[in-house]
Amino acid sequence: MNFVVAVDGSEAADRALDYALTMVEPLGATITIVHSVEPHVVVEGGTEPVTGIGDAGDRLAAESLEDAEARGERVLEEALEHVTEAGVEATTELLYGDPVEALPAYADDVGADGLFVGHRGISKRYEGLVGSVAKEIVERASCPVTVVR
Repeated sequence: MNFVVAVDGSEAADRALDYALTMVEPLGATITIVHSVEPHVVVEGGTEPVTGIGDAGDRLAAESLEDAEARGERVLEEALEHVTEAGVEATTELLYGDPVEALPAYADDVGADGLFVGHRGISKRYEGLVGSVAKEIVERASCPVTVVR
């Protein structure tokens, strides 16, 4: 058995990783820790929020791919260190693109027996506006998905 565990540096992802660790030994499974690189868009300059399109062009900047990759590698290294300290061997994989698409596709490509993701517990209102990443992954994955709160 092979479990894929998605990490992004959040507490929710840490809980998903911890839960996957409890499943490894009894099932004789392996773990692949993955992080999907997607450069962030950041607001630069000023303390006021961006108020419109005219203001956005001067204040929004995309993170470089190199910075996003470095951030992703740090997240993977921290997760791998945690797993190693728990006495479990694991591999890591840096993916690219929207996690909603990249994670299910990767799990399918490697024939994963299960995919573990964290759920951040955002507000119902916000989730209604933008959707839940975990929910979208559940809907797209071809293998069982465990969402850990």
